[in-house]
Amino acid sequence: MLGKRLRIHSSITHIAYAIKELEQKPWFDRLDRIAPTPCERKWLETIHSQDYIDRTRQECSAGRSYIDTPDVAVGQSSWEVAVLATGGALAVADRVAQGSVNNGFAMIRPPGHHAEKAMALGFCLFNNVAITARYLQKFHALDKILVLDWDVHHGNGTQHSFESDPSVFYISTHQYPYYPGTGAYSENGTGAGAGATLNCPMSAGYGDAQYREAFEELILPAARKFKPDAVLISAGFDAHRADPLGAINLSTGFYRWMTEQMMEVADAYSNGRLISMLEGGYDLKALAECISIHLQTLSGID
Repeated sequence: MLGKRLRIHSSITHIAYAIKELEQKPWFDRLDRIAPTPCERKWLETIHSQDYIDRTRQECSAGRSYIDTPDVAVGQSSWEVAVLATGGALAVADRVAQGSVNNGFAMIRPPGHHAEKAMALGFCLFNNVAITARYLQKFHALDKILVLDWDVHHGNGTQHSFESDPSVFYISTHQYPYYPGTGAYSENGTGAGAGATLNCPMSAGYGDAQYREAFEELILPAARKFKPDAVLISAGFDAHRADPLGAINLSTGFYRWMTEQMMEVADAYSNGRLISMLEGGYDLKALAECISIHLQTLSGID
């Protein structure tokens, strides 16, 4: 079984390849592209400790090769890239919350869902989706946020950010047992947040049929019961059958189906507000194809 320390193409390569493929689509020019700006520190602090933020900036500037764990490789520009990535997610959130667009996709790297309050982990520096959830609550006054994480790896950082908070419902499908070791079905929140975490662990070899069953029997009923004011997706595409970092066998087309289901939830309860952001996905061709079908579905382009 492959672990997360497998050496792979850089995130820049993945993004560049995906953009090149998207530019070939006849509908690409019809998309509304949003320019990112760096995330303000006060929004980073809604999820991460001040000491961690300071340390991350200092160690990147000092030219360290990694932060906290060897699977979080960094360079001198990593701080600027990371805050721009988080800022990109917030820029999409602004447009969606203001109603100028119904939904949006932040095609950003580094990913974020493994980043803890005071620790970098699993390629992640800042928890983009968790910061966006808090931003929607604090800046746009939206109360109830649903986060669906369909990355092949469990979003430990996102779960830990909200496990005692009933206003953010975290749902995850992920290969289990697998990196990072969290995400058992029994992990369903603590204290006031008990019941506001739903983990759907998947065995290696599972595919479309098992994921559809989890959606229909667990995820969609729970999402409808929660009635969110906004839907966020941690859109990792490494559960694809071609991805080198997992052993889940989702088809490209199934990402269209999952996207459609979450759009229906957003339409029913959130005035269409849906914000998706890139997490994992490490096969160049599969990642580009999945991003393409996800974007096309979100945009409603036939």
